[in-house]
Amino acid sequence: MDTEKVLNFFREITRIPRESGHEEQIVAYLQQFAASRGLECRTDEVGNVMIAKPASKGYEDHPAVVLQGHTDMVCEKKSTSNFDFSKDPIHYVIEDGWMVAHDTTLGADNGIGVAAAMAILDDDTLAHPRVECLFTVSEETGLDGARAVKKGFITGKTLINLDDEDEGYFCVGCAGGMDTVGTFKYRAQKLPKEAVCMKFTIGGGQGGHSGDDIDKNRINGVQQIARFTAETLKYHVELCEIAAGNKRNAIARGGEVVLAIPPRNVKRVIGLFDDFAARLKAEFAVTDPGLYFEHEPVLWKGTAIDTDTAQRVVRALIAIPHGVAAMSADIPGLIETSTNLASVKMLEGRKIVVGTMQRSSVNSQRIFLAQRVAAVMELAGASVRHSDGYPGWKPNLKSHVKDVCVASYKRLFGREPVVRAIHAGLECGLFTEKFPDMDMIAFGPTLQGVHAPGERLDLASLDRFWAVLQDVLKNL
Repeated sequence: MDTEKVLNFFREITRIPRESGHEEQIVAYLQQFAASRGLECRTDEVGNVMIAKPASKGYEDHPAVVLQGHTDMVCEKKSTSNFDFSKDPIHYVIEDGWMVAHDTTLGADNGIGVAAAMAILDDDTLAHPRVECLFTVSEETGLDGARAVKKGFITGKTLINLDDEDEGYFCVGCAGGMDTVGTFKYRAQKLPKEAVCMKFTIGGGQGGHSGDDIDKNRINGVQQIARFTAETLKYHVELCEIAAGNKRNAIARGGEVVLAIPPRNVKRVIGLFDDFAARLKAEFAVTDPGLYFEHEPVLWKGTAIDTDTAQRVVRALIAIPHGVAAMSADIPGLIETSTNLASVKMLEGRKIVVGTMQRSSVNSQRIFLAQRVAAVMELAGASVRHSDGYPGWKPNLKSHVKDVCVASYKRLFGREPVVRAIHAGLECGLFTEKFPDMDMIAFGPTLQGVHAPGERLDLASLDRFWAVLQDVLKNL
C-alpha cells in the first residue's frame, strides 16, 4: 500500500520546530500548503487552522467530515543530548520497519495524523465527502487549541480524530484530565565553609505517556530522587538543588540533587547512593533496564534551601500519590483513574514547584484525586492551584462512524478490530461539549514510547491505517 505521500509530509513536519506554545512555523507551513493548492483555509486567533476540500464527484450530497489532529509535539530528549527543539530538525532512522528518533521524541504524536490529513487534501484521486481538516495547537499542554475552537469554525457533524496510537483499535471514549501544581517558598541558607557539595543523578528511566503508560510501573524519577534524599538526612546534609521530570503528561525518567555534606559523612553518603542504586536496579530491572546512576563533586557557589522547607518538600514528594488509583468497573482492563507526579523544579524567587496531572473517565473521581494530591502538598506547606481541566469523552456504542470504521477494517483485513475507550486524553472530550451532536471516533497507526526519547512509528501499521482512512471516507 502506498503511504509514501503521508511519509513525505511527515518528513517535512519533522524539520519544523513545533513545541507546544510555539507552533508559528507549522501554522505558516499549513497556510502555505493550502494557498498553493487553492484550498479554503481559516486560522483563528490562537493558531488553529482549518483547511477544507470540496467533495469529490458523486459525493456532493454526503455530509461533511472533519479530520482532526494537533500540530504541537512533546519535546523530550536524553540528558546527554544537545538537541535544540527551537531550531533543529528531528533526527530519525528507519530500523526493522520502524521510524525511530533515538535521542529525542519523534513527534509522530501527532505529526503523523497531520501528515495523513494533508495527504487526503493533496490527493485528487480519492473519493470522499467535503473534508474539513482541523489542525489544533497546544494539545499537549492542556488541549488549549481545542478549547478555543468556536462554533462555525468547522461545519461537519462527523469527526475523525487521528491521534490514537494503536492500529487495529478504534477509540470511542477517553479520560478527562487536570493539573495540580504545588509551590513551596524557601529561605536561602548559607553553607558551612567546610561542606563538600556533590551532585547525585538518576537517569535512563523508560518514561513514557502519563496516560497510556501509567500502569507499566516504570520508575518515577521525581519520587526516587526524593527517596534517596530522604535517606541522606540522617547524615546532616543540606539540600542545595533538586530537579526531576519535565512535562506534565510524561513520566519522569530521572532526576538529580545537589547536597552539601559534612566532610566526615561524604563516604557514607556515597556508599548510601551506591547501595540505593543497586536496590533500584533490582526493583526496576524489568521495566527500566537502562537505569544509570552518577555522582560527582561540584563547585557550588549558591546557598542551600532552609532545612525545614527541604525536609517538607522531600517528604511531600515521597507521599504524593503516583500511578493507577482505580480500574474501571464497567470496562475490563481500562484504567479509570490515575495521577502522575510529573516534575519538581526550582524557579526564581526562591520557589520549588511540583507538577502533577490527574486523569479519570469519571470526572468526580478525577477531582477527588486532585484533592488528595493537593492535601498532601498543603499539609507540607505548599500553596496549590488546579487547572481548569478538560472533560472525558463518554463512549457512544451506537455511533454511525464507528460502524463504518469497523466494517471497513473487516472488509480490508478480514479480522475484527477492537473498539475501546482509552485512559489518555483526547480533544474529543472538549468537542463533545462544543458540538454535542458530533459523531466521533479516533484511530491511527501504532506508535510506541511517545512523550519520551526513542518514540517510534510502525510503518506497516501506517499502511493499514492509511488504507482504512481512505476507505472510511469513501463510505461515509
